Amino acid sequence: MSVVRVSDRDTTKPLGNELSRRQLLQASLGVAAVRSMTGLAAEPIDRQALVRRHTVVLHKWDPLAPLSVGNGEFAFTVDLTGLQTFPAFYEKGIPLCTLSNWGWHRFPLPTTLRVEDFQPEYYECHGRKVPYWTRSKGQEELYRWLRENPHRFHLGLVGLAWRNTEPGTPTPDDLTGVRQELDLWAGRLTSEFRLQGKPVMVETCCHPQLDLIGVRIQSELLASRRLWVVLRFPYASSELSAADWARPQLHHSRLVGESNGNAVIQRELDTTTYFVALRWDGSAELVRDGTHEFSLRPAQGQAVLELSVLFTPTRPTQPIPQAREALSASERFWESFWSSGGAVELSESADPRAKELERRLVLSQYLTAIQCSGSLPPQESGLTCNSWYGKFHLEMHWWHATHFALWGRLPLLERSLPWYRKILPKAKQTASWQGYRGARWPKMVGPEGDESPSPIGPLLIWQQPHPIFYAELCYRERPRRATLEQYAEIVFESAEFMASYATEDTSRGRYVLGPPLIPAQENHPPQSTWNPTFELEYWLWGLETALRWRKRMGLEPEPFWQAVARKLSQPPVAQGVYLAHENCPETFSQKNYDHPSMLAALGMLPGKRIDRETMRRTLLKVMREWQWDRTWGWDYPMAAMTAARLGEPEMAIDFLLMDTPKNRWLPNGHVWQRPNLPVYLPANGGLLYAVALMAKGWDGGPQRLAPGFPTRNWVVRFEGLRQAI
Repeated sequence: MSVVRVSDRDTTKPLGNELSRRQLLQASLGVAAVRSMTGLAAEPIDRQALVRRHTVVLHKWDPLAPLSVGNGEFAFTVDLTGLQTFPAFYEKGIPLCTLSNWGWHRFPLPTTLRVEDFQPEYYECHGRKVPYWTRSKGQEELYRWLRENPHRFHLGLVGLAWRNTEPGTPTPDDLTGVRQELDLWAGRLTSEFRLQGKPVMVETCCHPQLDLIGVRIQSELLASRRLWVVLRFPYASSELSAADWARPQLHHSRLVGESNGNAVIQRELDTTTYFVALRWDGSAELVRDGTHEFSLRPAQGQAVLELSVLFTPTRPTQPIPQAREALSASERFWESFWSSGGAVELSESADPRAKELERRLVLSQYLTAIQCSGSLPPQESGLTCNSWYGKFHLEMHWWHATHFALWGRLPLLERSLPWYRKILPKAKQTASWQGYRGARWPKMVGPEGDESPSPIGPLLIWQQPHPIFYAELCYRERPRRATLEQYAEIVFESAEFMASYATEDTSRGRYVLGPPLIPAQENHPPQSTWNPTFELEYWLWGLETALRWRKRMGLEPEPFWQAVARKLSQPPVAQGVYLAHENCPETFSQKNYDHPSMLAALGMLPGKRIDRETMRRTLLKVMREWQWDRTWGWDYPMAAMTAARLGEPEMAIDFLLMDTPKNRWLPNGHVWQRPNLPVYLPANGGLLYAVALMAKGWDGGPQRLAPGFPTRNWVVRFEGLRQAI
């Protein structure tokens, strides 16, 4: 029988008494004695070996396996040529897009419509009417326009083109001997293939600070002028591909500058303007081939083309970096990224699932770094393609980004937190409009923070405590007055809304949540839903945490927050298990699909008022009776965290690696959900948070290392992780 053996090293800050004890043992007894006496391996993880054994290597065309390079603000997704040469092949899989956090567009509002004419729907709320943006009836056209605008759009396609030796349109079958490698350690794609019998090699990267791709192409076909680079620009679309190629008359592409290996193209789509700057080394000619198409053709005899392409909302005033500079910057950034923060190694485990779990962990770190670490909360499909018009869902921000804090990369979470302060006036306006105090955060939004109409979204509430959770993660890393002052307003305005949202039930001496509301499990009608298990526990945690913030700052407690927290309804139980909400006896019959969110009350949260044995029965019932083919990708790490906190580590692993259609991990590390949602990054972020919790532990958890992993067949080495709340 093999037992769990862990290494808990933190290269960024002390681990407290445990690390001090190890250091003393090392000084007096030597490393070997430490290993035998404590089960701790003293040597650091070979991070480069860990990352590079999960280098992505592809040999065949797969519409669900394009690869991306990016920097958190911008991503460029490519096919097996290393560029976007065959976008049509990926249309029914994962589209080849170029997306950014600044690239938003609005379709012109029809002249017959006015945004201010949109009417809310009113819901009965304990004797008063509360407005929500849920109504579509009688205003369908305006409802659709508000949902679709603004939307992210495809900034432009960069691909290869060549002169055919045979008649017909180029296809992927023209390429032979294809091999593509994503070197995660360097952030570099290398694509090799043969075309017309000649070898072609393409290297692709993204600059870590600029929305710029660097490309190096080498082939005899360049020298004979039979191969070149093509740039094509679409009109905006709110669809998955973010591109409309069928309406060239609605946008403009102008060459506004060209000299000495540099060029600038200005793009105009209705009221949106941006620029595409190019820089190439050697002799080449930029040729306009169509209304929205340009070709960069190297001079005769030139077998290497180095090209950098910058996408930017403002016209560059200085030459952009060369491709080789972008490649070097990418290598430096990614080596630094992987060498710092957390790492988890499972390669010595006997469980045959360990290799796949380690692969998912490494690829999820890469994908969330390039997709979820920018200045805006990410959309569910990140910067790969559009989901819900490119808008982001604030209840999902937790699943996208909290793991950065636990993996020792808190700044990647903090990049998006100033956005909450930016939209705070609108969040306060929403709360006031509905008769509440504080700030009510929207659900489905674009960068301006305007709530999108939806039959579900405006009625959700579980995103409300999220900013308090983010702030608390920041304080745990930096327990200083400056951190408190930085986030106090967001914390206090969130808590003020939460307290005012709860309604006092004087007949039963308690406060209730809803109706109306829709819980995290979205298949419940708002007018007959109240006191959902997870939201009750999150409300309690959020209010008590906000009160601790006041105490830390030397402020008096808010009596109303205290009263609501003290008298909040108890999580509902029936027949020995937790219900989805108080009015849902059919939780495990008619409603046993979508998120089993009652589990999050002890898992995602510490579960102060949750009875462990009741939750254990609930977890077992969910595992047996839930319709797992009708769940979502973050449900698996959510259930795993509940299992871990209940001392069921084998079950935690089973949940993480459950074989279901909604837990389908692709070769590129993405998690498929359905045809119109082939990329689902909350699953990646959730996995990272869950494994950090399972390895490093949680507040008040068992003192042994890796408490969420089984003691049989698992060898867990980790370093640089933080304990979960």
